[in-house]
Amino acid sequence: MTLKDFFTLHPKAAIAFSGGVDSAYLLYAAVKYAQEVRAYYVKSEFQPCFELDDARRLARDIRADMTVIELSALTVPRVAENPANRCYYCKTAIFTAITEAAKKDGFPLLLDGTNASDDVLDRPGMRALKELKVFSPLRECGLTKDKIRQFSKEAGLFTWNKPAYACLATRIPAGEAITPEKLRITELAENELFSLGFTDFRIRLQGGGAKLQLPENQLRQVIEKRGEILTRLKKYYKSIVLDLEVRK
Repeated sequence: MTLKDFFTLHPKAAIAFSGGVDSAYLLYAAVKYAQEVRAYYVKSEFQPCFELDDARRLARDIRADMTVIELSALTVPRVAENPANRCYYCKTAIFTAITEAAKKDGFPLLLDGTNASDDVLDRPGMRALKELKVFSPLRECGLTKDKIRQFSKEAGLFTWNKPAYACLATRIPAGEAITPEKLRITELAENELFSLGFTDFRIRLQGGGAKLQLPENQLRQVIEKRGEILTRLKKYYKSIVLDLEVRK
C-alpha cells in the first residue's frame, strides 16, 4: 500500500503533528492525497519553543490547517512522578486530547507519524496509541526513516534533515520527579549548545550536574569549545561531564 492508496481509503483524517521529520512528511502526503486533513499540535512543558515554530512553519509552507492544543503534562497523574513507563501516561493524555478535539471538528480518524524503522515492541507510548486506535500510515506503508528523509527532500520540505528530538522529559532520569524548573533549565542549556553550533545532542540531568551526549563527529568541537561550554552551562549545573558512549 502507498500513502496515496491509504488516503484514498481514508480521505478525511486528523494528524498528530509534532513538527518532526515523520509527521511533517505524513501531513504533506495527506494535504496532497486526502480530501480533508487537519494537523493538531499539543503544546506542553515537554516541548521546546522551536518545535512549535517548526510546526507552524511547515504547516504554512504546505498550506495545511493546524490547531494548537494547550496541555499541561505535569498535571497528568503519574507523569510528574516519572516512572519508567511515563511515556504511556503522557501519550495517553496527549492523544486523548487530540482525539477529543478532532472529533469535535468532524475528524473520526487520527493518524500519527510512527514509521517502519521505529521499534514498537518495547515502547510504552505505543501501547497508548494502540489502545486509542491511532493509525500509523507510514509504518503500514513500509516507509523507513531513511525513505521519509529522501522523499521529504524531494518534496522540498525543510524538515528533511531535521535531527530527531525527544521531549525534554527524557533528560531527567526515570524515578526522579519532573518539575517545571528542571524542564526550563534543560531547554535553556540546550539552546546554549545549539547557539554554539552543536546538533543532535542531549543534556542529561545527573544529580544536579549535566551529562553531555553528542554524535562522535562533534567530540573534537566539544574539546575546542570546552571553555565556552563550561562558562555557559555552569549557570545551570554544578558540574559538566562528557559521555564517551556517544550518540549514534
